[in-house]
Amino acid sequence: MPKKVDPLERRTRIADALMRVAADQGLEAVSLRHVAAAAGVSAGMVQHYFRTKDEMMAFALGVVRDRAQARVSAAVARLGDAPPPRLLLRTIITAVLPLDDESIADGRVALAFLAYTAVRPAAASPLREDTAQMTAFFAGLLPGPGAAEAAAGLLAMMEGLGVYLLGGHYDPQRALAALDAHLGLLFAGSPGIPSSER
Repeated sequence: MPKKVDPLERRTRIADALMRVAADQGLEAVSLRHVAAAAGVSAGMVQHYFRTKDEMMAFALGVVRDRAQARVSAAVARLGDAPPPRLLLRTIITAVLPLDDESIADGRVALAFLAYTAVRPAAASPLREDTAQMTAFFAGLLPGPGAAEAAAGLLAMMEGLGVYLLGGHYDPQRALAALDAHLGLLFAGSPGIPSSER
């Protein structure tokens, strides 16, 4: 009896290989042939699941997004019910930043995808939707009449910190100190984050 193949498992395996290639060798090394070699499958099999490089990249970004969401959900769950907005924002951003091996690998893929979409705007629609949703969510947690603009700035800062961490410009301590300082400005007058939660 032939072995049953799980298409989602196979697609995820191929996407994981794509992420390894992108993280280790850069986006320019991502091709059907290189991804197939990294996944230990034929190029024809990769083409069976992903007709184009855009499809592969979009699926890999979805895997990265799902992993980040799982990290965020776990971190937020540890806060208990109704955490203060400043702590909730810090926890979410810290869970997204590339601060450990898994999030660094995911961050490299996300950064590669951003560079990829800079010259292929049509491939960026999932990112635009995510950006709009996250900006609106952040705005709902921020004080003051300028919450929408402040949320846009906070999201841009989060992305910038991610780039600086991935490039080795900042170490985790400096990135978190910058985040805390910025949140301090946004929540001026509210209590700080206890050191035990840092």
